[in-house]
Amino acid sequence: MLRKLGEKMEVHHHFQPGEVVYIIIRNPHAQNVAHIQQAAVVEHPEQSNELALFIHETYYPLTEEVAVYKTSDEAEAAYASAFGVAEQEGYYG
Repeated sequence: MLRKLGEKMEVHHHFQPGEVVYIIIRNPHAQNVAHIQQAAVVEHPEQSNELALFIHETYYPLTEEVAVYKTSDEAEAAYASAFGVAEQEGYYG
């Protein structure tokens, strides 16, 4: 089944309100800068029966475009796969 870009995924079976998850988030001003961010799964305050991610005092729709990980280890492995290991000695950036 194909989804339209931005279409909400069926997350009710995967995540529950109150659950803490981890995402890889890019800096909107510098697309080559990304980091792992902890987020809370919450009920969307403006859209009934929808879940959202609550990060930095903002609600973000939980869509298939967001890679959400249940553990920090899973998020770190995905980050390392996508961006390399930032903790290498002599690495700046």
